[in-house]
Amino acid sequence: MPHSFDPSLSRKLEAGIEAGLLRDLHAVLVGHRGELALERYYSGEDQNWGQPLGNVTFDAATLHDLRSVTKSVVSLLYGIALDRGLVPPVDAPLMAQFPDYPDLAADATKAGLTIEHALTMTMGLEWDEERPYTDPLNSEIAMENAPDRYRFILERPVVAEAGTRWIYSGGSVALIGALIARGTGQSLPDFAREALFTPLGIDEFEWSSGPDGVPSAASGLRLRPRDLLRIGELVLNYGELNGQRVVSREWIEASLAPAIGTGDGLDYGRLWFLGQAPTPALPGEQKWAGGFGNGGQRLWLMPDAGLAAVILAGKYNAWDAWVTPTRIWREIVLANLVEA
Repeated sequence: MPHSFDPSLSRKLEAGIEAGLLRDLHAVLVGHRGELALERYYSGEDQNWGQPLGNVTFDAATLHDLRSVTKSVVSLLYGIALDRGLVPPVDAPLMAQFPDYPDLAADATKAGLTIEHALTMTMGLEWDEERPYTDPLNSEIAMENAPDRYRFILERPVVAEAGTRWIYSGGSVALIGALIARGTGQSLPDFAREALFTPLGIDEFEWSSGPDGVPSAASGLRLRPRDLLRIGELVLNYGELNGQRVVSREWIEASLAPAIGTGDGLDYGRLWFLGQAPTPALPGEQKWAGGFGNGGQRLWLMPDAGLAAVILAGKYNAWDAWVTPTRIWREIVLANLVEA
């Protein structure tokens, strides 16, 4: 049965904003089976990787921080590099990929780590991103400030057996970024441009780097909203867009397969959050995948419904930044999908 959106979709979004239920929004886009169903832009205070930009009036041409949605893009980049035979398979030992640290490689407690554990954030190494990102003791911030980010990550003590516990870790993604750069012989942004962005028609982006000059694989990407939606459409089409194969279907399917529970009702794949949500136009609860970023950044995907939603916001470092994008996804987007 074909589906479309209730004609009042846009009005319901604006009503939520007017009622004060949806706050700090910068952009909301909804795509349905390749067609743009909704596109709205707003004004608000913004940042560039923590640096204040003041009040910005957003439009389709404005680059925006993705923060940790960057992680999901990096998952795609590893898949492309793997398809090309440029990076090790996911079951390869992780420590062996960093021979510069023989002292760490000799640690028997880390011998069982694989690349898959980094992709699914199940390395079992101590990591604390519960602190605000303004706190230098936040592990991602400490990693960025460390003299050697990879040693900082790999020397963290073991707190759980590999594969048994999900610990949110920008450090695990930094390792994946390093493997991509070393395997491809290109910086992460350069490989992204050649392998992902150019094939999708994405011709403008920024990628922030730490004090050591290394691009942040965990949170540094800035894109235009429509370009992030285009990446979502690529995933919805299992790695193909406009007749062009960009990443293998096998990689997408494996990335969106639950690897472990996060402990708060969601699952996690290869750098994607996974869950289920009721959709009135479809039977039962439908599976979704999401890239989540600090401040309310979201890329929501529901493959079986052909839905993609981009939500960009400015509520950085706020504990409740998840509320607005979740309401939009559930109460505006999913609730207003109807039979055509």
